[in-house]
Amino acid sequence: MSTIPNNVRNYFKLELLIARSHNILRQLFKNRYSLFNGGKVWDDSPASAQKTSIANGDSNAWDLTTLTALLLSTDRPKTLNKTEIQQLNNEDKLLKQLRDIRNNLAHHPSKSIDNTEFDQLWIELVAILGVLGDMDSELNKLKHDSVFELSVQSINEENMKEAKRLNSLGTQAHKAGNFFDAIRLFTKATDLSNVSDHDRAVFYSNMSSSRLALYEPRSNLSNNFDTFESTDQRYRALQDAKEARNLWPTWWKGHFRVALDESRQIYERQSRYEHLDPRLQPGTIDEHLNEMKQKLGTDPDKVQLGHSLLEGIDPASANVVKGHKFEHGDIDVKQNYEQAAKYFAKAASQGNAEGMYNIGQLTDLGLGVKKDHRMARMWFEKAAAQLPQNSLFPDRPNLGVAEAEHALGLRYAAGVSVDKNLETAAYWYQRAVDHGSAPAANNLALMYLHGTGVDQDLEKAEQLLQLSARNGDQNAMLTLSGLLLSKNDPQMAKIWHDRA
Repeated sequence: MSTIPNNVRNYFKLELLIARSHNILRQLFKNRYSLFNGGKVWDDSPASAQKTSIANGDSNAWDLTTLTALLLSTDRPKTLNKTEIQQLNNEDKLLKQLRDIRNNLAHHPSKSIDNTEFDQLWIELVAILGVLGDMDSELNKLKHDSVFELSVQSINEENMKEAKRLNSLGTQAHKAGNFFDAIRLFTKATDLSNVSDHDRAVFYSNMSSSRLALYEPRSNLSNNFDTFESTDQRYRALQDAKEARNLWPTWWKGHFRVALDESRQIYERQSRYEHLDPRLQPGTIDEHLNEMKQKLGTDPDKVQLGHSLLEGIDPASANVVKGHKFEHGDIDVKQNYEQAAKYFAKAASQGNAEGMYNIGQLTDLGLGVKKDHRMARMWFEKAAAQLPQNSLFPDRPNLGVAEAEHALGLRYAAGVSVDKNLETAAYWYQRAVDHGSAPAANNLALMYLHGTGVDQDLEKAEQLLQLSARNGDQNAMLTLSGLLLSKNDPQMAKIWHDRA
Protein backbone atom coordinates (compact mmCIF):
# COMPACT_ATOMS: atom_id res chain seq x y z
CA MET A 1 0.00 0.00 0.00
CA SER A 2 2.88 2.36 0.86
CA THR A 3 4.18 2.10 -2.71
CA ILE A 4 0.99 3.69 -4.06
CA PRO A 5 1.30 7.51 -4.17
CA ASN A 6 -1.23 9.35 -2.05
CA ASN A 7 -2.78 11.17 -5.03
CA VAL A 8 -3.31 7.87 -6.83
CA ARG A 9 -4.85 6.35 -3.71
CA ASN A 10 -7.26 9.28 -3.60
CA TYR A 11 -8.36 8.51 -7.15
CA PHE A 12 -9.03 4.83 -6.42
CA LYS A 13 -10.89 5.63 -3.21
CA LEU A 14 -13.26 7.85 -5.19
CA GLU A 15 -13.66 5.06 -7.75
CA LEU A 16 -14.61 2.65 -4.97
CA LEU A 17 -17.06 5.17 -3.56
CA ILE A 18 -18.74 5.65 -6.93
CA ALA A 19 -18.89 1.88 -7.39
CA ARG A 20 -21.03 1.77 -4.23
CA SER A 21 -23.76 3.58 -6.14
CA HIS A 22 -24.38 0.59 -8.41
CA ASN A 23 -26.55 -1.33 -5.95
CA ILE A 24 -28.34 1.83 -4.86
CA LEU A 25 -29.21 2.84 -8.42
CA ARG A 26 -30.26 -0.71 -9.25
CA GLN A 27 -32.70 -0.67 -6.34
CA LEU A 28 -33.85 2.81 -7.33
CA PHE A 29 -34.57 1.52 -10.83
CA LYS A 30 -36.60 -1.38 -9.44
CA ASN A 31 -38.55 0.99 -7.19
CA ARG A 32 -39.36 3.26 -10.11
CA TYR A 33 -40.31 0.34 -12.31
CA SER A 34 -42.82 -0.75 -9.68
CA LEU A 35 -44.12 2.82 -9.24
CA PHE A 36 -44.50 3.37 -12.99
CA ASN A 37 -46.11 -0.03 -13.66
CA GLY A 38 -48.84 -0.37 -11.06
CA GLY A 39 -46.80 -2.26 -8.47
CA LYS A 40 -45.23 -4.82 -10.82
CA VAL A 41 -41.92 -6.25 -9.63
CA TRP A 42 -38.89 -6.13 -11.92
CA ASP A 43 -37.62 -9.61 -12.78
CA ASP A 44 -33.86 -9.83 -13.33
CA SER A 45 -34.25 -12.78 -15.69
CA PRO A 46 -33.77 -11.83 -19.37
CA ALA A 47 -37.48 -12.02 -20.15
CA SER A 48 -38.40 -11.10 -23.70
CA ALA A 49 -40.83 -8.38 -22.68
CA GLN A 50 -38.12 -6.53 -20.78
CA LYS A 51 -35.48 -7.19 -23.38
CA THR A 52 -37.65 -5.41 -25.93
CA SER A 53 -36.70 -2.09 -24.37
CA ILE A 54 -33.43 -2.97 -22.65
CA ALA A 55 -30.76 -5.15 -24.22
CA ASN A 56 -30.03 -7.17 -21.10
CA GLY A 57 -32.89 -7.89 -18.71
CA ASP A 58 -30.52 -8.55 -15.79
CA SER A 59 -30.10 -5.28 -13.87
CA ASN A 60 -27.01 -6.75 -12.16
CA ALA A 61 -25.20 -6.52 -15.50
CA TRP A 62 -25.94 -2.83 -16.04
CA ASP A 63 -23.13 -0.44 -15.25
CA LEU A 64 -23.49 2.99 -13.68
CA THR A 65 -23.80 4.75 -17.04
CA THR A 66 -26.60 2.44 -18.18
CA LEU A 67 -28.50 2.67 -14.90
CA THR A 68 -28.25 6.46 -14.81
CA ALA A 69 -29.41 6.78 -18.41
CA LEU A 70 -32.37 4.47 -17.74
CA LEU A 71 -33.40 6.37 -14.63
CA LEU A 72 -33.18 9.77 -16.30
CA SER A 73 -34.74 8.86 -19.64
CA THR A 74 -37.66 6.61 -18.64
CA ASP A 75 -41.02 8.28 -19.29
CA ARG A 76 -43.10 8.93 -16.21
CA PRO A 77 -46.79 8.00 -16.09
CA LYS A 78 -49.25 10.87 -15.80
CA THR A 79 -50.88 9.28 -12.74
CA LEU A 80 -48.15 10.37 -10.29
CA ASN A 81 -49.10 12.72 -7.46
CA LYS A 82 -47.23 15.91 -6.54
CA THR A 83 -45.25 14.26 -3.74
CA GLU A 84 -44.04 11.46 -6.03
CA ILE A 85 -43.11 13.94 -8.76
CA GLN A 86 -41.14 16.07 -6.30
CA GLN A 87 -39.33 12.98 -5.00
CA LEU A 88 -38.41 11.92 -8.53
CA ASN A 89 -37.21 15.43 -9.41
CA ASN A 90 -34.97 15.50 -6.33
CA GLU A 91 -33.57 12.07 -7.18
CA ASP A 92 -32.94 13.10 -10.79
CA LYS A 93 -31.01 16.15 -9.62
CA LEU A 94 -28.76 13.92 -7.50
CA LEU A 95 -28.37 11.42 -10.35
CA LYS A 96 -27.16 14.15 -12.68
CA GLN A 97 -24.66 15.34 -10.09
CA LEU A 98 -23.44 11.76 -9.59
CA ARG A 99 -23.19 11.25 -13.35
CA ASP A 100 -21.16 14.44 -13.82
CA ILE A 101 -18.73 13.52 -11.04
CA ARG A 102 -18.37 10.01 -12.41
CA ASN A 103 -17.75 11.29 -15.97
CA ASN A 104 -15.19 13.86 -14.82
CA LEU A 105 -13.39 11.21 -12.79
CA ALA A 106 -13.49 8.63 -15.59
CA HIS A 107 -11.92 11.13 -18.01
CA HIS A 108 -9.45 12.57 -15.51
CA PRO A 109 -6.22 13.04 -17.50
CA SER A 110 -3.78 11.97 -14.76
CA LYS A 111 -5.82 9.64 -12.50
CA SER A 112 -4.18 11.60 -9.69
CA ILE A 113 -6.29 13.59 -7.20
CA ASP A 114 -4.73 15.96 -4.66
CA ASN A 115 -6.10 16.09 -1.11
CA THR A 116 -8.07 19.31 -1.60
CA GLU A 117 -9.92 18.01 -4.66
CA PHE A 118 -10.35 14.62 -3.00
CA ASP A 119 -11.97 16.08 0.12
CA GLN A 120 -14.36 18.19 -1.96
CA LEU A 121 -15.42 15.27 -4.17
CA TRP A 122 -15.68 12.91 -1.20
CA ILE A 123 -18.06 15.24 0.64
CA GLU A 124 -20.21 15.67 -2.48
CA LEU A 125 -20.38 11.94 -3.19
CA VAL A 126 -21.12 10.92 0.40
CA ALA A 127 -23.92 13.51 0.53
CA ILE A 128 -25.44 12.21 -2.73
CA LEU A 129 -25.19 8.53 -1.79
CA GLY A 130 -26.48 9.22 1.71
CA VAL A 131 -29.63 10.88 0.39
CA LEU A 132 -30.12 8.02 -2.08
CA GLY A 133 -30.03 5.49 0.75
CA ASP A 134 -26.47 4.43 1.56
CA MET A 135 -25.08 4.36 5.10
CA ASP A 136 -22.50 7.00 6.07
CA SER A 137 -20.69 4.56 8.37
CA GLU A 138 -20.14 2.12 5.49
CA LEU A 139 -19.06 4.88 3.12
CA ASN A 140 -16.47 6.28 5.52
CA LYS A 141 -14.77 2.87 5.74
CA LEU A 142 -13.70 3.34 2.11
CA LYS A 143 -11.78 6.48 3.07
CA HIS A 144 -9.30 4.49 5.14
CA ASP A 145 -6.08 3.19 3.58
CA SER A 146 -7.02 -0.30 4.73
CA VAL A 147 -9.05 -0.67 1.53
CA PHE A 148 -5.73 -1.28 -0.24
CA GLU A 149 -4.78 -4.15 2.04
CA LEU A 150 -5.39 -7.73 0.99
CA SER A 151 -8.60 -9.11 2.39
CA VAL A 152 -8.52 -12.44 4.21
CA GLN A 153 -9.97 -15.13 1.98
CA SER A 154 -10.56 -18.82 2.40
CA ILE A 155 -8.23 -20.32 -0.19
CA ASN A 156 -8.35 -23.89 -1.48
CA GLU A 157 -4.74 -24.71 -2.36
CA GLU A 158 -5.69 -27.53 -4.74
CA ASN A 159 -8.08 -25.26 -6.62
CA MET A 160 -5.48 -22.49 -6.70
CA LYS A 161 -2.93 -24.87 -8.20
CA GLU A 162 -5.43 -26.11 -10.81
CA ALA A 163 -6.57 -22.57 -11.65
CA LYS A 164 -3.00 -21.42 -12.26
CA ARG A 165 -2.36 -24.49 -14.43
CA LEU A 166 -5.45 -23.70 -16.51
CA ASN A 167 -4.40 -20.05 -16.76
CA SER A 168 -0.95 -21.09 -17.97
CA LEU A 169 -2.47 -23.37 -20.62
CA GLY A 170 -4.87 -20.61 -21.63
CA THR A 171 -1.99 -18.16 -22.03
CA GLN A 172 -0.13 -20.65 -24.24
CA ALA A 173 -3.25 -21.20 -26.35
CA HIS A 174 -3.69 -17.43 -26.74
CA LYS A 175 -0.08 -16.99 -27.88
CA ALA A 176 -0.60 -19.80 -30.40
CA GLY A 177 -3.68 -18.05 -31.78
CA ASN A 178 -6.10 -20.70 -30.45
CA PHE A 179 -8.46 -18.16 -28.90
CA PHE A 180 -11.45 -20.51 -28.52
CA ASP A 181 -9.30 -22.89 -26.47
CA ALA A 182 -7.86 -19.99 -24.47
CA ILE A 183 -11.32 -18.71 -23.55
CA ARG A 184 -12.42 -22.23 -22.56
CA LEU A 185 -9.39 -22.66 -20.29
CA PHE A 186 -9.68 -19.21 -18.69
CA THR A 187 -13.39 -19.86 -18.08
CA LYS A 188 -12.59 -23.08 -16.25
CA ALA A 189 -10.06 -21.20 -14.12
CA THR A 190 -12.62 -18.55 -13.13
CA ASP A 191 -15.22 -21.20 -12.26
CA LEU A 192 -13.11 -22.84 -9.55
CA SER A 193 -14.15 -21.89 -6.01
CA ASN A 194 -11.98 -20.50 -3.19
CA VAL A 195 -9.45 -18.90 -5.53
CA SER A 196 -7.96 -15.53 -4.53
CA ASP A 197 -9.69 -12.48 -5.99
CA HIS A 198 -6.41 -11.15 -7.35
CA ASP A 199 -5.72 -14.34 -9.29
CA ARG A 200 -9.32 -14.50 -10.49
CA ALA A 201 -8.96 -10.89 -11.70
CA VAL A 202 -5.94 -11.95 -13.78
CA PHE A 203 -7.93 -14.83 -15.31
CA TYR A 204 -10.80 -12.52 -16.28
CA SER A 205 -8.40 -9.96 -17.74
CA ASN A 206 -6.71 -12.66 -19.83
CA MET A 207 -10.09 -13.94 -21.00
CA SER A 208 -11.06 -10.40 -22.03
CA SER A 209 -7.92 -10.19 -24.14
CA SER A 210 -8.69 -13.52 -25.85
CA ARG A 211 -12.27 -12.49 -26.62
CA LEU A 212 -11.08 -9.32 -28.33
CA ALA A 213 -8.43 -11.26 -30.23
CA LEU A 214 -11.13 -13.72 -31.34
CA TYR A 215 -13.27 -10.83 -32.61
CA GLU A 216 -10.53 -8.97 -34.52
CA PRO A 217 -10.22 -11.33 -37.54
CA ARG A 218 -14.00 -11.26 -37.97
CA SER A 219 -14.36 -7.49 -37.73
CA ASN A 220 -13.89 -7.01 -41.48
CA LEU A 221 -16.57 -9.54 -42.41
CA SER A 222 -19.39 -7.11 -41.69
CA ASN A 223 -19.91 -3.41 -41.24
CA ASN A 224 -22.99 -3.95 -39.09
CA PHE A 225 -21.89 -2.33 -35.85
CA ASP A 226 -25.47 -1.63 -34.77
CA THR A 227 -25.89 -5.14 -33.38
CA PHE A 228 -24.11 -5.31 -30.05
CA GLU A 229 -25.74 -8.18 -28.19
CA SER A 230 -24.65 -10.03 -25.06
CA THR A 231 -23.28 -12.82 -27.28
CA ASP A 232 -20.96 -10.39 -29.08
CA GLN A 233 -17.31 -11.03 -28.17
CA ARG A 234 -16.72 -7.27 -27.68
CA TYR A 235 -19.54 -7.09 -25.15
CA ARG A 236 -18.33 -10.19 -23.31
CA ALA A 237 -14.74 -8.89 -23.35
CA LEU A 238 -15.87 -5.68 -21.69
CA GLN A 239 -17.83 -7.60 -19.04
CA ASP A 240 -14.78 -9.77 -18.30
CA ALA A 241 -12.60 -6.67 -18.01
CA LYS A 242 -15.06 -5.04 -15.61
CA GLU A 243 -15.19 -8.22 -13.53
CA ALA A 244 -11.38 -8.14 -13.29
CA ARG A 245 -11.50 -4.51 -12.21
CA ASN A 246 -14.15 -5.23 -9.58
CA LEU A 247 -12.17 -8.14 -8.14
CA TRP A 248 -8.97 -6.08 -7.90
CA PRO A 249 -9.93 -2.37 -7.93
CA THR A 250 -6.39 -1.10 -7.32
CA TRP A 251 -4.77 -3.15 -10.12
CA TRP A 252 -3.81 -0.78 -12.94
CA LYS A 253 -4.19 -3.45 -15.61
CA GLY A 254 -7.84 -4.02 -14.76
CA HIS A 255 -8.62 -0.36 -15.42
CA PHE A 256 -6.44 -0.35 -18.53
CA ARG A 257 -8.26 -3.38 -19.94
CA VAL A 258 -11.68 -1.74 -19.42
CA ALA A 259 -10.48 1.47 -21.07
CA LEU A 260 -9.02 -0.48 -23.99
CA ASP A 261 -12.21 -2.46 -24.59
CA GLU A 262 -14.39 0.65 -24.35
CA SER A 263 -12.15 2.66 -26.66
CA ARG A 264 -12.31 -0.05 -29.32
CA GLN A 265 -16.08 -0.08 -29.12
CA ILE A 266 -16.25 3.71 -29.46
CA TYR A 267 -13.90 3.55 -32.44
CA GLU A 268 -16.15 1.05 -34.18
CA ARG A 269 -19.26 3.10 -33.48
CA GLN A 270 -17.53 6.18 -34.86
CA SER A 271 -16.58 4.29 -38.01
CA ARG A 272 -20.23 4.40 -39.12
CA TYR A 273 -20.26 8.17 -39.32
CA GLU A 274 -20.50 10.23 -42.44
CA HIS A 275 -17.41 12.27 -41.58
CA LEU A 276 -15.38 9.09 -42.12
CA ASP A 277 -17.02 8.34 -45.47
CA PRO A 278 -14.31 8.80 -48.14
CA ARG A 279 -16.86 10.47 -50.43
CA LEU A 280 -17.46 13.13 -47.80
CA GLN A 281 -13.88 13.85 -46.78
CA PRO A 282 -12.87 17.53 -47.04
CA GLY A 283 -11.05 18.45 -50.22
CA THR A 284 -8.56 21.17 -51.07
CA ILE A 285 -9.58 24.77 -51.72
CA ASP A 286 -9.08 24.20 -55.46
CA GLU A 287 -11.39 21.17 -55.34
CA HIS A 288 -14.06 23.17 -53.52
CA LEU A 289 -13.84 26.00 -56.07
CA ASN A 290 -14.04 23.60 -59.01
CA GLU A 291 -17.04 21.89 -57.42
CA MET A 292 -18.73 25.29 -57.03
CA LYS A 293 -17.99 26.01 -60.70
CA GLN A 294 -19.59 22.74 -61.80
CA LYS A 295 -22.67 23.03 -59.58
CA LEU A 296 -23.25 26.78 -59.51
CA GLY A 297 -21.35 28.11 -62.51
CA THR A 298 -19.24 30.42 -60.34
CA ASP A 299 -15.86 31.69 -61.49
CA PRO A 300 -13.11 30.48 -59.10
CA ASP A 301 -11.09 33.66 -59.67
CA LYS A 302 -14.06 35.81 -58.68
CA VAL A 303 -14.64 33.69 -55.60
CA GLN A 304 -11.01 34.20 -54.58
CA LEU A 305 -11.43 37.94 -55.14
CA GLY A 306 -14.56 37.84 -52.98
CA HIS A 307 -12.52 36.26 -50.21
CA SER A 308 -10.11 39.20 -50.22
CA LEU A 309 -13.00 41.71 -50.10
CA LEU A 310 -14.72 39.86 -47.26
CA GLU A 311 -12.27 41.25 -44.69
CA GLY A 312 -13.91 44.67 -44.68
CA ILE A 313 -17.49 43.37 -44.75
CA ASP A 314 -17.43 40.49 -42.26
CA PRO A 315 -14.09 40.01 -40.43
CA ALA A 316 -15.32 36.88 -38.62
CA SER A 317 -16.23 35.14 -41.88
CA ALA A 318 -12.90 36.26 -43.32
CA ASN A 319 -11.15 34.47 -40.45
CA VAL A 320 -13.16 31.33 -41.23
CA VAL A 321 -11.99 31.51 -44.86
CA LYS A 322 -8.38 31.87 -43.70
CA GLY A 323 -8.90 28.92 -41.38
CA HIS A 324 -10.15 26.78 -44.26
CA LYS A 325 -7.14 27.74 -46.37
CA PHE A 326 -4.75 26.58 -43.67
CA GLU A 327 -6.89 23.52 -42.96
CA HIS A 328 -6.86 22.27 -46.55
CA GLY A 329 -3.97 24.16 -48.14
CA ASP A 330 -4.29 26.80 -50.87
CA ILE A 331 -2.23 28.72 -53.39
CA ASP A 332 0.92 29.83 -51.53
CA VAL A 333 -0.60 28.50 -48.28
CA LYS A 334 0.84 25.30 -46.83
CA GLN A 335 -1.55 23.11 -44.85
CA ASN A 336 -1.17 23.96 -41.16
CA TYR A 337 -3.77 22.77 -38.65
CA GLU A 338 -2.39 24.94 -35.85
CA GLN A 339 -2.87 28.09 -37.91
CA ALA A 340 -6.30 26.86 -39.02
CA ALA A 341 -7.30 26.37 -35.39
CA LYS A 342 -6.14 29.89 -34.50
CA TYR A 343 -8.27 31.48 -37.23
CA PHE A 344 -11.32 29.33 -36.43
CA ALA A 345 -10.94 30.17 -32.73
CA LYS A 346 -10.67 33.87 -33.57
CA ALA A 347 -13.84 33.66 -35.67
CA ALA A 348 -15.55 31.79 -32.84
CA SER A 349 -14.61 34.53 -30.36
CA GLN A 350 -16.28 36.98 -32.77
CA GLY A 351 -19.53 35.03 -32.50
CA ASN A 352 -19.23 33.14 -35.80
CA ALA A 353 -21.07 29.79 -35.73
CA GLU A 354 -18.97 28.25 -38.50
CA GLY A 355 -15.81 29.15 -36.59
CA MET A 356 -17.24 27.49 -33.47
CA TYR A 357 -18.16 24.35 -35.40
CA ASN A 358 -14.79 24.11 -37.15
CA ILE A 359 -12.71 24.60 -34.01
CA GLY A 360 -14.94 21.95 -32.46
CA GLN A 361 -14.13 19.56 -35.31
CA LEU A 362 -10.38 20.13 -34.99
CA THR A 363 -10.58 19.70 -31.21
CA ASP A 364 -12.57 16.49 -31.62
CA LEU A 365 -9.91 15.05 -33.94
CA GLY A 366 -6.88 16.56 -32.19
CA LEU A 367 -5.72 18.45 -35.29
CA GLY A 368 -3.70 21.55 -34.45
CA VAL A 369 -5.02 21.51 -30.89
CA LYS A 370 -5.15 19.02 -28.05
CA LYS A 371 -7.80 16.35 -28.58
CA ASP A 372 -10.64 16.91 -26.12
CA HIS A 373 -14.08 15.43 -26.83
CA ARG A 374 -15.74 17.40 -24.05
CA MET A 375 -14.30 20.71 -25.26
CA ALA A 376 -15.38 19.83 -28.80
CA ARG A 377 -18.90 19.20 -27.56
CA MET A 378 -18.87 22.59 -25.85
CA TRP A 379 -18.01 24.27 -29.17
CA PHE A 380 -20.74 22.34 -30.98
CA GLU A 381 -23.26 23.39 -28.35
CA LYS A 382 -22.19 27.03 -28.70
CA ALA A 383 -22.52 26.87 -32.48
CA ALA A 384 -25.92 25.18 -32.24
CA ALA A 385 -27.13 27.98 -29.95
CA GLN A 386 -26.58 30.64 -32.64
CA LEU A 387 -29.36 31.98 -34.86
CA PRO A 388 -29.98 29.68 -37.85
CA GLN A 389 -30.14 32.62 -40.30
CA ASN A 390 -27.13 34.63 -41.45
CA SER A 391 -27.13 38.05 -39.74
CA LEU A 392 -26.02 39.88 -42.90
CA PHE A 393 -28.10 37.85 -45.34
CA PRO A 394 -31.26 36.67 -43.51
CA ASP A 395 -32.40 34.58 -46.48
CA ARG A 396 -29.28 32.41 -46.17
CA PRO A 397 -28.44 29.82 -43.50
CA ASN A 398 -25.95 30.61 -40.77
CA LEU A 399 -23.22 28.12 -41.65
CA GLY A 400 -22.09 26.01 -38.73
CA VAL A 401 -25.42 25.85 -36.90
CA ALA A 402 -26.96 22.85 -38.67
CA GLU A 403 -23.55 21.17 -38.89
CA ALA A 404 -23.07 21.51 -35.13
CA GLU A 405 -26.58 20.21 -34.44
CA HIS A 406 -25.83 17.17 -36.60
CA ALA A 407 -22.52 16.65 -34.78
CA LEU A 408 -24.34 16.67 -31.44
CA GLY A 409 -26.81 14.13 -32.79
CA LEU A 410 -23.93 11.84 -33.71
CA ARG A 411 -22.43 12.13 -30.24
CA TYR A 412 -25.64 11.24 -28.44
CA ALA A 413 -26.31 8.39 -30.88
CA ALA A 414 -22.99 6.76 -29.97
CA GLY A 415 -22.33 8.06 -26.45
CA VAL A 416 -19.10 9.92 -27.22
CA SER A 417 -18.30 12.19 -24.20
CA VAL A 418 -21.98 11.96 -23.21
CA ASP A 419 -24.33 9.23 -22.04
CA LYS A 420 -25.78 7.48 -25.07
CA ASN A 421 -29.33 8.74 -25.59
CA LEU A 422 -31.12 8.00 -28.85
CA GLU A 423 -34.03 10.29 -28.03
CA THR A 424 -31.64 13.21 -27.57
CA ALA A 425 -29.86 12.20 -30.78
CA ALA A 426 -33.18 12.34 -32.63
CA TYR A 427 -33.85 15.79 -31.15
CA TRP A 428 -30.56 17.17 -32.46
CA TYR A 429 -30.98 15.47 -35.83
CA GLN A 430 -34.44 17.03 -36.19
CA ARG A 431 -33.09 20.47 -35.34
CA ALA A 432 -30.36 20.02 -37.94
CA VAL A 433 -32.92 18.85 -40.51
CA ASP A 434 -35.04 21.93 -39.82
CA HIS A 435 -31.98 24.03 -40.59
CA GLY A 436 -31.10 22.22 -43.82
CA SER A 437 -28.71 19.37 -42.94
CA ALA A 438 -28.89 16.53 -45.47
CA PRO A 439 -26.73 14.09 -43.43
CA ALA A 440 -28.94 14.66 -40.38
CA ALA A 441 -32.04 13.93 -42.48
CA ASN A 442 -30.44 10.64 -43.54
CA ASN A 443 -29.57 9.65 -39.96
CA LEU A 444 -33.00 10.59 -38.63
CA ALA A 445 -34.59 8.64 -41.48
CA LEU A 446 -32.70 5.53 -40.42
CA MET A 447 -34.00 5.94 -36.86
CA TYR A 448 -37.59 6.12 -38.12
CA LEU A 449 -36.93 3.25 -40.51
CA HIS A 450 -35.83 0.91 -37.71
CA GLY A 451 -37.71 2.46 -34.78
CA THR A 452 -34.56 3.26 -32.78
CA GLY A 453 -35.02 6.16 -30.37
CA VAL A 454 -38.32 7.07 -32.07
CA ASP A 455 -41.52 5.26 -32.96
CA GLN A 456 -41.13 3.41 -36.24
CA ASP A 457 -42.65 5.43 -39.08
CA LEU A 458 -41.82 4.23 -42.60
CA GLU A 459 -43.63 7.13 -44.25
CA LYS A 460 -41.65 9.67 -42.22
CA ALA A 461 -38.45 7.75 -42.99
CA GLU A 462 -39.10 7.92 -46.73
CA GLN A 463 -39.87 11.64 -46.57
CA LEU A 464 -36.59 12.30 -44.79
CA LEU A 465 -34.65 10.11 -47.21
CA GLN A 466 -36.19 12.00 -50.13
CA LEU A 467 -35.22 15.30 -48.51
CA SER A 468 -31.68 14.13 -47.80
CA ALA A 469 -31.20 12.58 -51.24
CA ARG A 470 -32.49 15.69 -53.03
CA ASN A 471 -29.88 17.67 -51.13
CA GLY A 472 -27.07 15.44 -52.33
CA ASP A 473 -26.51 12.88 -49.55
CA GLN A 474 -25.25 9.74 -51.28
CA ASN A 475 -25.95 7.46 -48.32
CA ALA A 476 -29.58 8.59 -48.39
CA MET A 477 -29.75 7.92 -52.14
CA LEU A 478 -28.64 4.32 -51.66
CA THR A 479 -30.99 3.71 -48.72
CA LEU A 480 -33.87 5.31 -50.61
CA SER A 481 -33.10 3.14 -53.61
CA GLY A 482 -33.42 -0.01 -51.50
CA LEU A 483 -36.62 1.24 -49.87
CA LEU A 484 -38.22 2.04 -53.24
CA LEU A 485 -37.20 -1.35 -54.58
CA SER A 486 -38.97 -3.02 -51.64
CA LYS A 487 -42.07 -0.98 -52.56
CA ASN A 488 -42.02 -2.35 -56.13
CA ASP A 489 -40.80 0.87 -57.71
CA PRO A 490 -37.71 -0.38 -59.56
CA GLN A 491 -37.61 2.58 -61.96
CA MET A 492 -37.16 5.23 -59.24
CA ALA A 493 -34.95 2.85 -57.27
CA LYS A 494 -32.57 2.66 -60.24
CA ILE A 495 -32.59 6.43 -60.70
CA TRP A 496 -31.51 7.07 -57.11
CA HIS A 497 -28.99 4.21 -57.21
CA ASP A 498 -27.38 5.64 -60.34
CA ARG A 499 -27.24 9.13 -58.82
CA ALA A 500 -25.41 7.79 -55.80
